[in-house]
Amino acid sequence: MSAPATPPNPTLFFETINAYQRTAALKAAVDLGVFNAFGGVPATAGELADRCQCPVRGIRILCDSLTLFGFLTKDDSRYAPTSDTAFFLDKNSPAYLGNAIKFLTAPGIKDAFDGLTSTIKNGKVHASEEGTTAPDHPVWIDFARTMGPMMFGPAQGAAALVELDTSRDTKVLDISASHGTFGIALAQKSPRSHLVALDWEAVLAVTEENAKAAGLGDRFSKIVGNAFTVDLGSNYDVVLVPNFLHHFNIADCTGFLKKVKAALRPGGKVVIVEFVPNDDRISPPSSASFSLVMLGTTPEGDAYTFAEYQKMLGEAGFKDAALHPLAPTAQSAVIGVA
Repeated sequence: MSAPATPPNPTLFFETINAYQRTAALKAAVDLGVFNAFGGVPATAGELADRCQCPVRGIRILCDSLTLFGFLTKDDSRYAPTSDTAFFLDKNSPAYLGNAIKFLTAPGIKDAFDGLTSTIKNGKVHASEEGTTAPDHPVWIDFARTMGPMMFGPAQGAAALVELDTSRDTKVLDISASHGTFGIALAQKSPRSHLVALDWEAVLAVTEENAKAAGLGDRFSKIVGNAFTVDLGSNYDVVLVPNFLHHFNIADCTGFLKKVKAALRPGGKVVIVEFVPNDDRISPPSSASFSLVMLGTTPEGDAYTFAEYQKMLGEAGFKDAALHPLAPTAQSAVIGVA
């Protein structure tokens, strides 16, 4: 029997089973302020230890590990952040994403995967049949407070796809508004637009803060409650549905989209923003991998393909469904016309 062209290699196994160590190292670096401590110039472990007020041994091992993971570079004894690290993980950057760690590693998210075997076997999420879709789940307050910067790019991209008639008053509804980034980006396109945000009451306090900070305080109102059961109102020009439908099954999504259509004026648009994998469900990886997040944290959610969104929208009475990748982000907009 001939030997395989490439010898068996267990590297992927060890990298995957130990991936929690990478998460812990990155979180520690953000918590300690390592990425801020460079001040735009390379530094030794000793210099970083002084600035972070830590013993040098821990900082040296942490920085060597971050170099192996691709967050830092090392030249002789001096470390430096990569361009991506400086852009996204230095608190002085307007694109800082470090605060998102609080949500992404929250017990309501991370701990759900400890019971993934049970979830798959029993068909329900670990510890709760509702998971993160439970009413007033506290994880969504952290999401609203920390994830806005991560959604800035997709929000700007989605807003650029939709025109508002600036010659008259217009209405925009932001479903599951959270931080409000999507609704704010669209409402800012017209001084005669009014933004209505729907979410749980505690979350909407964050949305309102952000809307006021964006200059929309006098053009902002709220709908509190469950998007499936609360009255949405009517005569909207645009209804935004960002990162919401993936929490639910196709039948429920279709029923909800019928409700959205009834809330739109004739010719109004629904703008769905989601991770949309290709039909093979394994590409592109950044979108396809989101299905696993939904498996671990929701009872019936998934990452749906464009063909599935087309079918949902068609059955809900929408026409002209179109897919718009929001490059360079991993998300896409799916737009239908009422």
